[in-house]
Amino acid sequence: MITSAADIESPTGLSVCVLASGSRGNSLFISDGQTSLLIDAGLSGSEIERRLASRGIDPRVLTALVVSHEHQDHVQGVGVMARRYRLPVYISRKTCLAARSCLGRIESYRYFECGEAFHIGQIDIHPFSLSHDAADTAGFTFRRDTAKVGLATDLGVATAVVRENLKGCQLLILEANHDPHMLIDGSYPWPVKQRIKGRTGHLSNNDSRELLLAVNHDRLAHVVLAHLSQENNTCEKALAMVGQALTSSRATLSVATQHQCGDLIRI
Repeated sequence: MITSAADIESPTGLSVCVLASGSRGNSLFISDGQTSLLIDAGLSGSEIERRLASRGIDPRVLTALVVSHEHQDHVQGVGVMARRYRLPVYISRKTCLAARSCLGRIESYRYFECGEAFHIGQIDIHPFSLSHDAADTAGFTFRRDTAKVGLATDLGVATAVVRENLKGCQLLILEANHDPHMLIDGSYPWPVKQRIKGRTGHLSNNDSRELLLAVNHDRLAHVVLAHLSQENNTCEKALAMVGQALTSSRATLSVATQHQCGDLIRI
């Protein structure tokens, strides 16, 4: 069991684990060996603890919680984890107002704005705006020394801002929500289908491939596909389509799932 952040060794700066990804709950763990963060907590507190424990991580090493937006699959466990471990919650003011009824009592809020970098310990965090149907959805990059991690899920279109921020990452966590044909042929009501494929919805496998083509580079080591729809996508379809962007790359390509904690990736 990892009982202190210093026990999380990382050769060049950051260790990352996707605890869960999908419409039933999202959460990401990231640490530089001194500072350990939860990015979103869309599972129950006990389930987040269980998934951390499955990777040998004691939740008492956590330093802070960072929230991307107010949807339930990203904030369900924020209040519980913040109160249980006395964690400050980093969140935008608009998101805080939209999420307050879900969060309950929080002792310490730290507000950020998309486009303005901030620090937690020695981790540099840069939030950037995503096109999604929430109050103020943020994607993030995380830097420590030469290591850079990019997170962009819950977005309907990959704007120039998104592409610019994701350049130079060694690890990318990108949305690949749906296969367009499965979505159109599926059972969702038409208004829901329009929302998903719209500019404030979710990226398709095709969109994720185009985004990865735009930000791929020689030092990219890992790509994790996230927020896959359980009804409108399959791991095989997502890997096949997005993998086309990595035909001449040494980067590994994997899928984050809803029901199983991912591996701890060190960069």
